[in-house]
Amino acid sequence: MSTLLTTDFNFPGQQSVYHGKVRDVYAIEPDTLVMIASDRISAFDVVLPKGIPFKGQVLNQIATYFLDATADIVPNWKLATPDPMVTVGRKAQGLRVEMIIRGYLTGSAWREYAAGSRELCGVKLPDGMRENEKFPEPIITPTTKADAGHDENISKEEIIAQGLVSAADYEKVERYTRALFARGQQMAADKGLILVDTKYEFGLIDGEVILIDEIHTPDSSRYFYADGYEERFEKGEPQRQLSKEFVRQWLIDRGFMGKTGQQVPEMTDEFVDSVSKRYIELYEHITGKKFEPAADSDLTRRIETNVIDCLQTINA
Repeated sequence: MSTLLTTDFNFPGQQSVYHGKVRDVYAIEPDTLVMIASDRISAFDVVLPKGIPFKGQVLNQIATYFLDATADIVPNWKLATPDPMVTVGRKAQGLRVEMIIRGYLTGSAWREYAAGSRELCGVKLPDGMRENEKFPEPIITPTTKADAGHDENISKEEIIAQGLVSAADYEKVERYTRALFARGQQMAADKGLILVDTKYEFGLIDGEVILIDEIHTPDSSRYFYADGYEERFEKGEPQRQLSKEFVRQWLIDRGFMGKTGQQVPEMTDEFVDSVSKRYIELYEHITGKKFEPAADSDLTRRIETNVIDCLQTINA
């Protein structure tokens, strides 16, 4: 199976390209973005050495599914999905924070809590909570949006005081975050899943706040299976989940957390295949649709052709 690890396109009207951890974003004049979801996978802000077959397609198609399903809550950047791995949309001025919302105490929040912390991004946490316990109400724990390296936790008050986002825009973004999460939780529940936590990114177009980037994908979100959650929680057992957390745990178990001097453990073909299957499983579970692998004999040519045709239509 082919994987797309790098891209080097030169689309008509191309102004620049940004190669992120997973996505490559091409800016097209005057105000269009072409976002290509590669098959790269990252953990602890490190891009792992092997790609995951069909991961880019899964991420892009899940994001498209949820962008369309939440457009009534907040306008978003998407204009078209010309290829299974590509979204074309409007260019926005990205806000310099990521809005992370958590419905349960798990992942990095649990690791901090277990180490003794009782405050996260300015949010007070009570004593006596257990791993994977549901919060009375979802909490918002923003991070800075780093161009490179690690994002950093930050509080609402610090965001406004530092001028990263205006007070008025932050209130909008926080309201949108809660509404999007509630919609995502309901859609997950309808499919027998729990949307545990996720992140959203927002931008401005002519002063209007819009939703950008991906939404509710396994790279940006954590899902538990609803069936068996209570029993496993009461017994203190790990939850069955569909997210990238199992990749992080696999790395942790092998002594890697992205710290200086640590070496990424060998990713066997069996492990890579298992990750691919997990991503496909989530796609099918959350959308209720059977995953249809796109032709992968020449990913680069397919993407280039589809994007150029789309740009011609948009600019016509």
